[in-house]
Order: sequence, then C-alpha cells, then structure tokens
Amino acid sequence: MPKPNNNYKRKPSWLKIKLPSGANYRKVKQIVEGYGLHTICSSGNCPNLGECWGAGTATFMILGEICTRSCRFCATQTGKPLPVDYDEPRRLAHSVKLMKLKHCVITSVDRDDLEDGGAGVWAETIRAIRDENLATTIEVLVPDFKGRQDHLQLVLSQKPDICAHNLETVRRLTPLVRSAANYDRSLQVIRWITEKGLTAKSGIMVGLGETFDEVMETMDDLLAAGCTVMTIGQYLQPSLQHLRVEEYIHPDVFTAYRNQGLIKGFRIVESNPLVRSSYHAEKHV
Repeated sequence: MPKPNNNYKRKPSWLKIKLPSGANYRKVKQIVEGYGLHTICSSGNCPNLGECWGAGTATFMILGEICTRSCRFCATQTGKPLPVDYDEPRRLAHSVKLMKLKHCVITSVDRDDLEDGGAGVWAETIRAIRDENLATTIEVLVPDFKGRQDHLQLVLSQKPDICAHNLETVRRLTPLVRSAANYDRSLQVIRWITEKGLTAKSGIMVGLGETFDEVMETMDDLLAAGCTVMTIGQYLQPSLQHLRVEEYIHPDVFTAYRNQGLIKGFRIVESNPLVRSSYHAEKHV
C-alpha cells in the first residue's frame, strides 16, 4: 500500500526532464501570467511543461488554483477557494486566440463549495472559446461534480471535441489516493460522456503499488464504460507530504501497457513515464 512522508526514491535515468526554454515557452508564459490565468502545467508540477509550452500549447485550469479536495497524489493547493472570477472565460478565450491554438485543453480544480460544482463557468468558458476561436478544437478534463449528472450535462451540452475524466489509479488504491472521489462514480461519469456521443478519455498513474493485472482490469472497466482514449504515466511524488513512489516503472512495461490497451480495443493509448492526461492531446481529436 502507498505510504506518505517517506524520503524520495532516486529517479532513474529515463525520468530526466529538460528545463523549459525557448521563444515559444516565454511567449506562453507571458500570456498566461499577463491575463491572470492558471495552468495545471505549473500548478500540478507537470514534467512536460517545457516541451508543451515550447510548442505553444498549455492546459488551462479554470475556477482558481485552490482545490476543495486533498487527493494524496496531487500538487495543487488545497483549501478554501477564492470567489469565482466570472471574467475568466473571456480572458482565457482571448489568450487562446493570441496563442493561435489549434487545440485547447481545459481542466479545473474541484469546487465542491459551489452549488453546481462550477459547471456553469465550465459551460461559459467553452462558449467563449468557440465564439472567438472558430477553428480551435476543445478538450475538457472535468471533475466528477459529486456524481450529479445534471451538472455534468451543463458542460456536455457545449459539445467539447473530447471529454476526459481521470480514474487516476486502480480500484483497490482509489480510497488511499483520491480524497473524495469514487472509482465507480468516475466510471459512471465516463458512461454519461459516451451516452452523449462524445469521445471519452481517461488516465491513470502507475508506480503506486498497483499490479500489472490491476491495470488490465482498469482498462477493461474503462472500455466497458465506453472510453476510447487512455493515458498512463509514472506517479511522481510532489513533496514529502504526498504519497511516496512505490516503484519507478520501466519504459518496457509502459510499452507493454500500450500494446495491451490497443489489443483490447482502445483507439489511442499514450503510455510513457512522463505522460500526463493532456500530453499530445492535439493528436487525440
């Protein structure tokens, strides 16, 4: 079982990360900061920040950067969120235009303090992006909205090109890894997405103590729910207060996960130590 408050394991050579640099990286950074926006790239300590920002892409995080949940894997700050910024959708949409994004990825913190979980702001954000960026495809990575289908429907009614919701880990480890989420509830969210005829995507981390067979079972559960795109990446411990890494999974195992997922019937499987849910997202449309 994963345990918190242990010393970091030494990272293997395949987890070396390039420092962010380049003109595109600086341009994205200036736009994000200049328009008062948040990204999961920086808030979540994503190892691909340099690569993605250098390519002119970013995953925007709406509804602030303080989450009402305290998942034991996540680097995002936990606490009492600030009031909703209702001008954020407009600023984000204009930023997408300035960056000339062909594909835009949006996620959010969990806002369990709001009656609709922030679904109304989600819907307005998608509308604002579409109004100002007619040719841009949109991917959303949504929370579970406490299992409220009516709140999720506010987002789905805007018909994003891809709708993702992450399982994060295998069934057995879910209670230890996720603070308020439920494995079966997340599968239900994915079913609701597919029932609306939208492309459903989900992702998990490995290295938390799961077995190969448990990953295979998770794949089967996702496929049964209608998921067609899956991402698998290495869990990296954000701090000593977070769950420790139980194992650094060898790249050959990630290749095996990808091959098995494709055999099972996924349309796309991104499986690599540094993969995160929005990695190469533009290729998943």
